[in-house]
Amino acid sequence: MKLRRILSVVVGLLVFGLAVLFLWPEVPPHASGAWMGRAAVTSQFVTVGGQRLRYVRRGSGPPVVLVHGFASSIYTWNEVIPRLAAGHDVIAVDLPGFGGSDVPAHFDVAAWSSLLVGLLDALGVPRASLAGNSLGGALSAVTAARWPDRVDRLVLIDAAGYNLALERRPWLLQVMGKAPAGLLDALPQRPLLRQGLRQVFFDDGKVTGERVEEYLAPMARPGARAASRRILTSGETFGLPGLVKQVKAPTLVLWGDHDTWIPLADADLFARDIPGARKVVIERCGHVPQEEKPEEVSRLILQFIEGR
Repeated sequence: MKLRRILSVVVGLLVFGLAVLFLWPEVPPHASGAWMGRAAVTSQFVTVGGQRLRYVRRGSGPPVVLVHGFASSIYTWNEVIPRLAAGHDVIAVDLPGFGGSDVPAHFDVAAWSSLLVGLLDALGVPRASLAGNSLGGALSAVTAARWPDRVDRLVLIDAAGYNLALERRPWLLQVMGKAPAGLLDALPQRPLLRQGLRQVFFDDGKVTGERVEEYLAPMARPGARAASRRILTSGETFGLPGLVKQVKAPTLVLWGDHDTWIPLADADLFARDIPGARKVVIERCGHVPQEEKPEEVSRLILQFIEGR
């Protein structure tokens, strides 16, 4: 049975790779690590746990930290940051290996679990609200559970947590985690990424050329794809979902009603296990509401963290 599953994954990847190869000819992606997209204009760097992290900080007022998901970057908050910064100190960070942050040589679960607290310490922020999408939601939930005195309010946006076991991850990530590294590197990256984005967006029209480049370029940096595979193959769950029940911070659970990567049922699990958590479903929306419905997401976050 195990051999059959492995063979089906490899065959599926080969078929998919051949299909995209003929349908979308590859154009060499940006290979320079200096290309960091739109956030490069205002980004800064800070060292946390030996890792040089890129971040953007705008506005003033009660602090809010924004944490992106797997294979994403600060770019995912591009249209949310200015809306929140009108009345808040907004900090968006690139996780290690993504965006413009350092590419780690290995995956260190302890470093990742304490990353957000280390960021707050490095930036002199004693306490903040956290808003995280997907993997960033998982890290935000872990932080709220383990360091309750550092988290004011928590916003989980299509968050990972109940799906971190290898067999529960989105099928594309399962394939990427199980396929030989050489095979993945040989496949055309741009069409693979475009197809991945079409999975996480409800509206395919949002998968523009600019968006594809903003996601693709950081992954073209030396070692970036290998670092992503280390995360995928680690099988690490960060202590979730067990830690979810330890979250005490007021929590808002936001979820796209057409999320094909993490089912809407997981939103119910977060709402069930976090005392007093409130769930809001965003209609006609996929896995990244902050990109697909930025105005609505910004409004909901502001209403929640301001207690309205």
